Amino acid sequence: MAKGVEISSNEQAYILESLKQGFRIDGRKLDESREPEIKISTEEYGYVELSWGKTKLNVRVSCEIKAPFEDRPFEGIFNISTEISPMASAQFENGKNSDEEILISRLIEKAIRRSNALDLESLCIIAGNKVWSIRVDINFLNYDGGVIDASCIGVMTALQHFKKPDISIDGENVIIHDYEERQPIPLSILHVPICISYSFFNPVGKEENIKGDLNEEISIVDANQREELIRDGSLVITMNKNRELIQLSKNGGLLIDAVYLIKLSQDSFKVVEKYTELIKKLIRENEEIMYRQMNLKLLEVGDSR
Repeated sequence: MAKGVEISSNEQAYILESLKQGFRIDGRKLDESREPEIKISTEEYGYVELSWGKTKLNVRVSCEIKAPFEDRPFEGIFNISTEISPMASAQFENGKNSDEEILISRLIEKAIRRSNALDLESLCIIAGNKVWSIRVDINFLNYDGGVIDASCIGVMTALQHFKKPDISIDGENVIIHDYEERQPIPLSILHVPICISYSFFNPVGKEENIKGDLNEEISIVDANQREELIRDGSLVITMNKNRELIQLSKNGGLLIDAVYLIKLSQDSFKVVEKYTELIKKLIRENEEIMYRQMNLKLLEVGDSR
């Protein structure tokens, strides 16, 4: 059980009994995930606030020019930093990276970097000398489970919204132009990976493969914090809308039958498609708002002359 978080045996029994009867303590169905509420900044590129039920976080993308890694002279740099403070949940400590924070960073980085979702070669400025370094900071304001799914959606939304400054190259010198001087440049996003998390429960306490309705094991999507505390196993499936399976991550727990794993992957695609379209729609709406704001600012400047 997570440090600082307690759940009574009566509550555990109640949650498990609810799952056996096909419903959850927050009113959702077993295969129903929470709907994200995404707010994209109209003042700052790459800043997103996301609510995932009671889980709340913000994502900020920033960039700077650095020397590339010696073994990858033609590629830019991409890294993710996560912070879950005790303010978000009592199970986390100040100034110490928890296993949860490390897991989130690794999973999201693998989903984006190894699948080439972000084109790192497009971040090269001068081969072997200067490249763009893209940093993503995820800050959790409240924790109620589902952080991997929420983080992935928040990061992909922020990356698609972010724009880096335009530059000029004069020999070995790089001149960075202000946003007002030149239009900023969006990142090259080749596809949108989405993480879907499943949790598994074995109410009868037997170590058997999950094979669907024939056994007692139960699977749910997007567990909340209480459900995460008592689950017997978990699985993260990362896919994109092209039906490409990018990543499977399972850290111990109950065994999963191969046929059932295929079924979960098929179920995940429907959710991935829905979230991808949602991100696309929100980015388009945000661009229209920022375009109108820019035109209004230009008109105000013209009137003041």
